[in-house]
Amino acid sequence: MQGRPLPEPSPLTAGFWEAAADGRLVLQRCDACGRHRHYPQHRCPHCREAAWRWAAANGRGRIHSFTVTHHAFHPAWTGRTPYVVATVQLDEGVRVVTDMDEDPAIVRIDAPVEVFFEDTGGGRALPRFRIAGRPASAPADRDGRPAARRGAADTHTTTEGNT
Repeated sequence: MQGRPLPEPSPLTAGFWEAAADGRLVLQRCDACGRHRHYPQHRCPHCREAAWRWAAANGRGRIHSFTVTHHAFHPAWTGRTPYVVATVQLDEGVRVVTDMDEDPAIVRIDAPVEVFFEDTGGGRALPRFRIAGRPASAPADRDGRPAARRGAADTHTTTEGNT
């Protein structure tokens, strides 16, 4: 089985990935209007201001929508079907897309979720979400893959990455 395709950090996204490697979820926050945004962009989609900073997210949200995928569109997902792909509405008001290692039968709209960080090797981690309140030691899925590293979202804020 091939490994999961991973995103390549760019100068714009490097702060996001560095925080994820530290077990923190961060979002861009506009210096002018104070609104969060995700995915990283050079300008605020609300006020068009270019100044921004990374701000800590609490790592919690609710499932806005989801689909159950029954076909592996990449060899890394062979043997994992069916799996859930969800859009999560974070408490900060932005939405992120994640795949979930949850039994599709327990996933529902508006279910509370929390971030965890999957160690992808090489000092990198991928923020993902699961139904809130699952024990950290529980297997991540029905196939017995090891549980991912649980990260605690914290209140760290950085000003790195301003454009």
